[in-house]
Amino acid sequence: MQYLVSVIDSTAGLATDEEMAAINEFNDRLQAEGHWVFAGGLGAPTSATVIDNRGEEALFSDGPFIESKEHLAGLWIWEAPDLDVALRLAAEGSRACNRKLEVRPFLTSLE
Repeated sequence: MQYLVSVIDSTAGLATDEEMAAINEFNDRLQAEGHWVFAGGLGAPTSATVIDNRGEEALFSDGPFIESKEHLAGLWIWEAPDLDVALRLAAEGSRACNRKLEVRPFLTSLE
């Protein structure tokens, strides 16, 4: 099963050199153990554009879709046999990147 692992941050800064080293080491382990699918960091919330095309014309607005102290700073997509494994990995990933993580399973076509 695949899981979306969201990295939640409350600062505007990037990871420190020490955090990046720990993240890279953790990513290498994810890849070696077959859990890695994809990962990426995201630009600051101020770089976001929200598009709403539910009405007569598309509306574009600058900034995040919701104002909050915390924001989505990055993500992983992991392959794990079950939620317990994904949560164990997330606990290790949270320590590596020094940020909170949210784990959500992808829905299967029957859910």
